[in-house]
Amino acid sequence: MKISPEKIAPILSFLVKFWSKTLNYSRVSYKPVQATRQKQPVVFALWHNELFPLCYLHRHEGVIAVVSASQDGELLAQVLKRFGFNLARGSSSRQGLRALLMAAKMMNNLKKDAVFTVDGPRGPRHKVKKGAIFLAARNKVPIVPVRVKMSRAYVFNRAWDKFQLPLPLSSCEVIYGQPYLVPENFDPEFLEQEALKLENKLKSLVV
Repeated sequence: MKISPEKIAPILSFLVKFWSKTLNYSRVSYKPVQATRQKQPVVFALWHNELFPLCYLHRHEGVIAVVSASQDGELLAQVLKRFGFNLARGSSSRQGLRALLMAAKMMNNLKKDAVFTVDGPRGPRHKVKKGAIFLAARNKVPIVPVRVKMSRAYVFNRAWDKFQLPLPLSSCEVIYGQPYLVPENFDPEFLEQEALKLENKLKSLVV
């Protein structure tokens, strides 16, 4: 018998909250990001496998999470909703275009940030796709690369992203890159170049 995400989500949300409260958070280079956020929304860009600590750290800020329409995406969406995130859901058949357009509209209407796992929902791992670039260019808002260094974590090696779950009482150092604007250019070649630029920025944040 298959249990629906709606029934699992309350239990999972409680466990995530309890687990996250045991972690020791610290932020690096957050002040420039905070100053930018006070003036305008931003698009947070991060790797899928470093998502866990950020769900709790940025809870109840109304951040718009771009989440796939898959079954796994549904469970994640239910958990994020309970942590005070707004949701932009995608359509698998349209490769997430619907989610991007929805997120763009929500950013304009709500004046809220968006968060994007740039190598999700299925990889390749640590290869930036064009979605976050498109969203930032369309809304003329800065991208903020974000990385998380976990002192101790269990790595799900069989998962496509090698998802990292920080162990209780471990340290999570959240490193924010400098916010930067993307020119409003939707040429596919330009978007590819900007995706590679963001990929290099993300990789350079953690040595």
